[in-house]
Amino acid sequence: MSEPGSLIRTLSGRPAARNYHSYVINEVGRAIVSGEMPVGSGLPGDAEMMDRFGVSRTVLREALKTLEAKGLVEARAKVGTRVLPQSRWNLFDRQILAWKLESDPSPAFLASFQTIRESLEVEAAKLAARHREAEHVRLLNYWLNQRAVMAQQPEPFAMAEFEIHRVVAEASGNPFLRAATAMMEFGVAVAVKARLVGEFEAPPGGLAEAKAPQYEALVQAVERGEAEAAAQAMSHLMGLPAG
Repeated sequence: MSEPGSLIRTLSGRPAARNYHSYVINEVGRAIVSGEMPVGSGLPGDAEMMDRFGVSRTVLREALKTLEAKGLVEARAKVGTRVLPQSRWNLFDRQILAWKLESDPSPAFLASFQTIRESLEVEAAKLAARHREAEHVRLLNYWLNQRAVMAQQPEPFAMAEFEIHRVVAEASGNPFLRAATAMMEFGVAVAVKARLVGEFEAPPGGLAEAKAPQYEALVQAVERGEAEAAAQAMSHLMGLPAG
């Protein structure tokens, strides 16, 4: 079974970073998001963290600035650097979502995420049907086929499924929907992970079987330029009732 974090790295097409700066960000960020470093707790002093991670003061300070920009920590004079509550985190950030997936997000978190994802993706499907171009249609059909071909391989399958959602967002023509790919990555990774729970390999029928009709209906509706049908197909994919 694929590791949760590797699914998002696969979807975004990026290998895990190996430089010291990224190493510190990943280790501290993961600890905060998982709760290992509780809200309100102070980070160790510079000397201790430099020794722990084997980095220079410059690298450490730059890493902490990145974590502060993500809303995970806040540095104050005479107080030090403290962990901020989740309400301050940038939950549209790809790394934060990846760390969240690795730490087994709560049902409440996933429900809140699903509410936002549904509204974004249904609107994207509707706009895609209105504004799609020939290249978008070609890519949607290509990735629909790849989704079926890769049904027994979790990471390539997840990539194919994500690309369908990404191309729909791209075809929408809306720059805000195009910029929401981190949410789409997280949603696909959560769905694929759920299908693999308790399994060491893909289910006998393959990962593609469960929602194949809905994905086919989505791609066909976008190709035909049928906005309401595309929105309805995406609604079914998102688990929404018909209507």
